[in-house]
Amino acid sequence: MGLFSFLRTSGFEEGIARAKEENGILLDVRTEEEFSEGHIRGAINIPLDRLAETELAKNKKLFVYCHSGARSGRAVAYLQSQGYQAENIGGIGGYRGEKIR
Repeated sequence: MGLFSFLRTSGFEEGIARAKEENGILLDVRTEEEFSEGHIRGAINIPLDRLAETELAKNKKLFVYCHSGARSGRAVAYLQSQGYQAENIGGIGGYRGEKIR
């Protein structure tokens, strides 16, 4: 860890930026309760356990997050197996930027 490493953005923040740049979809796979406690502006909430019953646009890349990155990893594996372009951007747990409630 370098002296100025605190100036670097996290992979999570980079994922948010790429979602905006690429006109992608920010997908939060946490529970509805977790989502209501704070989420990224513009994100849609589809809890992991409801993902299989939901249709999403396949023409847009999905940038998937959860609390720590574990559920979003499982979600991305599932989504990719269904033909979606999906990327795990990790967890919101350590994110200190703006959250919408």
